[in-house]
Amino acid sequence: MPDIIRLLPDSVANQIAAGEVIQRPASVVKELLENAIDAGGKNISLIVKDAGRTLIQVTDDGSGMSETDARMAFERHATSKIREASDLFSIHTMGFRGEALASIAAVAEVVLRTRTRDSETGTEVRISGSKFLGQEPVACNPGTQFQVKNLFFNTPARRKFLKSDTTEQKYILQEFYRVAIPFHDISFVVMHNNAELYNLPSSGLLQRIVRLMGKQALQNLVEIKSETSLVSISGYIGKPQLAKKTYGDQYFFVNRRFIRHGYLHKAVAQAYEKILPSGAVPSYFIFLTVPPESIDVNIHPTKTEVKFEDEQAIWQILHASVREGLGKFNIIPSLDFEANAGIEIPVLQKNTEIRTPEVQIDPEYNPFEKETERGRTAKYASSLHSSELLNWEKVYAGFEKTPEEEGSEADLFQQENRAEQISGKFIQIKGRYIVTAVRSGLMVIDQKRAHERILYERYLEGLKSQQTASQQELFPRQISLTTDEYRFLLPMLQGLQSAGIDLRDFGNGSVVLYGCPPEWKGNDPEEMIRLFLHMLREEEGDPELIGRERIAENLAKATAIPYGKVLSQEEMNLMTDQLFACSNPSFSFDGRAILTIISLDEIEKKLR
Repeated sequence: MPDIIRLLPDSVANQIAAGEVIQRPASVVKELLENAIDAGGKNISLIVKDAGRTLIQVTDDGSGMSETDARMAFERHATSKIREASDLFSIHTMGFRGEALASIAAVAEVVLRTRTRDSETGTEVRISGSKFLGQEPVACNPGTQFQVKNLFFNTPARRKFLKSDTTEQKYILQEFYRVAIPFHDISFVVMHNNAELYNLPSSGLLQRIVRLMGKQALQNLVEIKSETSLVSISGYIGKPQLAKKTYGDQYFFVNRRFIRHGYLHKAVAQAYEKILPSGAVPSYFIFLTVPPESIDVNIHPTKTEVKFEDEQAIWQILHASVREGLGKFNIIPSLDFEANAGIEIPVLQKNTEIRTPEVQIDPEYNPFEKETERGRTAKYASSLHSSELLNWEKVYAGFEKTPEEEGSEADLFQQENRAEQISGKFIQIKGRYIVTAVRSGLMVIDQKRAHERILYERYLEGLKSQQTASQQELFPRQISLTTDEYRFLLPMLQGLQSAGIDLRDFGNGSVVLYGCPPEWKGNDPEEMIRLFLHMLREEEGDPELIGRERIAENLAKATAIPYGKVLSQEEMNLMTDQLFACSNPSFSFDGRAILTIISLDEIEKKLR
């Protein structure tokens, strides 16, 4: 039998390794920025074209490389960071594996120009798809410049599955934030398609966060600081006003390295219990400093996961530190022992008579008696417009059986009027479902999907007719956005105005809200706009080309009532009326069922 096991060629092995390390243009940005920092660069520029497909260029003014090092840097597992296995437990740099440059060169065309400060000339190295093309002297500034062109040119399957430029640019900026925040003492410039996105001078941590996250962060961040023998904790946590319904502004750094850590996130989230609404996610920028030998960062190629020697103790310290920070600024109630010093605490004497406590009770109280709703106003009901068109026969759309099936429930119900179909009494289950009796059994409505359908048709009609009413704000509200949020929103301002959202460009990364749809009454417009932006940015495509349907869908998702919202009888009745005035009350715009009917036959079978 012939031998079948062979060593892979270096070019193939490098492409396989690249699949782990270089997953998209943002992966290249991460590796090159970390290398620039490790080289001691104090002024770093990032230039990107076509979201990294055409060009990714990183230039630093660091130590540079010699002629020999410039060539060796592209060999697999060639690194200046470690010498022996024990060094893996004392990592002080961002990179150390020696895989990044070899992986990048395996799937792109790379040009390296570098010069040390004590050299008169620099070195240029050119590599394409792991193939060495040449090396020659070149005139260049001290430091290093990497040009990565035509990413994935030799792996078309990987290039094909890249997302839209908008999405890939979002991932690139995400990686940039993870480097720019901890290394706030370094100046950064970011360009995309010849437009300057960021020009960040060296600054303090708070100033860097505000420059990246927007001016609204300045007044809504609380400093935390804790020193122990096990870990030092510092950074900023957001006040409740900065919390969002989506993830994105949660940053953990261990020894200035960004990490993901669900266990530590719970320590922060639990510290916010009872001060944030359900589903809200706090913002935080937290730095943990630990001895390098007490963590293992060598458990994943991207180095964003670490193992701590004593996670439980760090969890407790972090939780206490966040609670202390919130309490210090009166965000959560804290005990003031001095203020309560005048309270008289009774002392049990030897001759004190011990008596059973007396409890006052009302023997006629019935916990199941329905409480009258005196003076209750339905906020939701007031935000909806009643409709004259009540297509109740559409209750049964989607439930019809074939003509051959006799005794069809839908056929029977379509002959009945509304009074005979609906009992008029509604029950809400777990803040999620609305249940009411119909002639054939029970109708169950998903309240969030129902409201999404109602709002979707309203927004879409407004976008088409461009005549949606807008409820003007008494005082126009300025909303500060991050740079990428601002650039993404600008092309859609005119369309949003057609949907009743009167947003206008204020410049400098801000917009001003002059009016919003009546459906937003009682909600925070700024939160809804941010949630809408987050949802829409997950969509594929250029914001200038996003259709009216997509805008209407995401507006409906962002502004519909959430699960858990308690509704009154009046609110449930009005929502049901609104739903059956829609063109398709049975299904949501993304094809999910809004309602279902549990027949009497099904109920009887369950109870046999």
